[in-house]
Amino acid sequence: MTQVKILAGDCMKTLRSVEPKSVNTCVTSPPYWGLRDYKEGEQLGLEDTPEKYVDNLIEVFREVRRVLRDDGTVWLNLGDSYSGSGKGPPGNLNKDYHHLEHAHSKIVPDGLKPKDLVGIPWRVAFALQADGWYLRQDIIWHKPNPMPESVKDRCTKAHEYIFLLSKNKNYYFDPKGIEERVNQDTRNKRSVWTVNVDSYKEAHFATYPPNLIRPCIMAGCPEGGTVLDPFAGSGTTGAVAAHNARNAVLCEINPEYAKIIRRRMDADMFITLV
Repeated sequence: MTQVKILAGDCMKTLRSVEPKSVNTCVTSPPYWGLRDYKEGEQLGLEDTPEKYVDNLIEVFREVRRVLRDDGTVWLNLGDSYSGSGKGPPGNLNKDYHHLEHAHSKIVPDGLKPKDLVGIPWRVAFALQADGWYLRQDIIWHKPNPMPESVKDRCTKAHEYIFLLSKNKNYYFDPKGIEERVNQDTRNKRSVWTVNVDSYKEAHFATYPPNLIRPCIMAGCPEGGTVLDPFAGSGTTGAVAAHNARNAVLCEINPEYAKIIRRRMDADMFITLV
C-alpha cells in the first residue's frame, strides 16, 4: 500500500512542511507563463514578464532542492508561448469546469515583438542551471495527436520539453527500469518520447498523460521511494507513482483541483491518503 499526501495551498508555503532530503525525485509541470489563470489572484504564470516568471520558478525549485535527497532529480515539463497571443495551450477542458481557468496574457514583453516565440522552457532551464542544478538532458515529448492549429505562417506545434536536472553530479537513475524493447532485444531509452496527448475526465486543462511521466518516475525513484509534484493539477503524478509502488507528495494551489485529486485518490483501493 502506497501513500499519497495532498498539500492544498501555495507550494512555497506547503513545501515547508516536508522534511529535508525526504524526496527521491520531483516530476512536475508548472503553470505555463501567460497562458492560463488556474486560480484568480496572484500566482505563478501570471507575471507581467518572462523574467519574473523565471525568478519565481527559481524560488520554488530552491525549496524543491531542500526536500530532495542528495541523489535526487527533477523532471520538468514545460511548454512555450508566443508574445502577445493571449491564448492558452491547445487541449481539452471538461465543460463543467471552464470557470476554473481563464486565458491570461496579451503582453508583449520588453525585448520581444508580437508573435515572437518567448523561449520559456530554455530560459527556465538555463536559469536553473545557473542556480546550481545540473542540467542533464532535454527530452522531447513528441505528440502524434497534437491539437490542430489554424496558423498559416508556421508549423503546427507537436512537441514539448521535459528537462532532467539533478541536485548533484552523481544521482539515482535506473536505466533498466525504462529500457526500450526492440524485437527480442532491449536498448537504452532514447531522448524523443512519442506519447499521445491524453486528458483526465475531470477538470484540469494541462494534465499530462500517465505514459509520459511513468518513465520519469521509474527512472528517478526506487520502489518504496517518494515522488514530489509541487504543481499537482489533477494528481496524475500521484496516481502514476502509487500504481508503481512509489509514495507521493502533491501540492496544489487551487482548492477545486485539490478536491479533484482527493476524489481521484479515494477511488483507488491501492492508495492511502495521509
